[in-house]
Amino acid sequence: MLKIELVPDLTHCIETVAKREHAAVLKQLLTPRKGNKELEEKLEILRLFLERVDFKQLRVESKRQIMRGEELNLWFIWITVCLNTKCI
Repeated sequence: MLKIELVPDLTHCIETVAKREHAAVLKQLLTPRKGNKELEEKLEILRLFLERVDFKQLRVESKRQIMRGEELNLWFIWITVCLNTKCI
């Protein structure tokens, strides 16, 4: 099982963190060397995550928590993937 840790902070939301990670993995894959199956899977997982998550709603919920003085529950987000089915 492949796990990807995305850690947003006060300056970068989860979407930005995911986009940066996706770009970093893509850059690694484009270097002239043998392909890496794990990196290819990670790239696909991040692509699916970026396509499927409703980031607008995620930001709305986060803002509500901040306005109520609550601690955000999105500091650590783990994407767990079934390697054969690419489920997230």
